[in-house]
Amino acid sequence: MIDVEKAAQASLAKDEYLVAVKLLLRKGNNLLIVHDKFGQWDLPGGRIRRDQFDTTLEVILASKVVEELGQGIKYKLGEIKATFRVERNEVGREGEKVRIFGVGYEAEYLGGDIKLGEWHEKYEWIDLQTVNLEDYKTESGWVHLLNDYAKGMGK
Repeated sequence: MIDVEKAAQASLAKDEYLVAVKLLLRKGNNLLIVHDKFGQWDLPGGRIRRDQFDTTLEVILASKVVEELGQGIKYKLGEIKATFRVERNEVGREGEKVRIFGVGYEAEYLGGDIKLGEWHEKYEWIDLQTVNLEDYKTESGWVHLLNDYAKGMGK
């Protein structure tokens, strides 16, 4: 017989996360990173919305990429190559602290002009074999969390 009270306590002890899909857009050893208007270094992509529950992660990511990098960007999507967790005070939720679990899909840059969307102000291509990712550590950014991913490239 199931102990409902014990099951309820166990359920309440579990953490809750928002989920993000991110693009690890590569041009050789270089990775595209973006800087948002809130002062954070980030990766292209974003969080899954409530109305996207039945939408594949790849489709969600494709729409985020268009929104953040423009329609002219061309890339070949690969597999999930990184996972990460971040905690931050959410601007849109009156500074409420949220936790976000992210999955990073690797992709090969094929060309096209990058035209940043309304939430980003600049971008950089960083060399994953030589970069110090801590230089890109911001309060709630993602870039500094890519150490394991960069190590997989022989760094």
